[in-house]
Amino acid sequence: MGRTERQTELLLAELDREYQEPRRGIRLCFVAGGYQFMTKAAFAPYLEAFQRPKVSSGLSQAALETLAIVAYRQPVTKVEIEDIRGVRSDSSVNTLLERELIEEKGRQDAPGRPILLGTTQRFLECFGLADLSDLPPLPSMPAR
Repeated sequence: MGRTERQTELLLAELDREYQEPRRGIRLCFVAGGYQFMTKAAFAPYLEAFQRPKVSSGLSQAALETLAIVAYRQPVTKVEIEDIRGVRSDSSVNTLLERELIEEKGRQDAPGRPILLGTTQRFLECFGLADLSDLPPLPSMPAR
């Protein structure tokens, strides 16, 4: 059904207005460059009662720190991550790669050609971000 981009935008806007009605349990959200239906917060407790237990656990503090560094500094190498964190980050990087929250974005033009890491579309989806500009601003650091 060939529609123009403008027609599609108008249809999505109409759909969004329809789902904003209080009787609707879902909403239409712009996430990761596309649209996704999400449960309205007021209806979440009703759905949680039917939720299956999660098989995978959440991210560790180390993995969250690593993910934050990648999100804000990308593209970034593992050495740069470890420099910021002050500890080895092999396990955290591997966990984030396995969960497809980060991916290889290329190689740095430096000795050893280290791998550059960046966030994925899945990262945006999991955190409900339209794009990286939706990340909250970092707090300013006091002058030393």
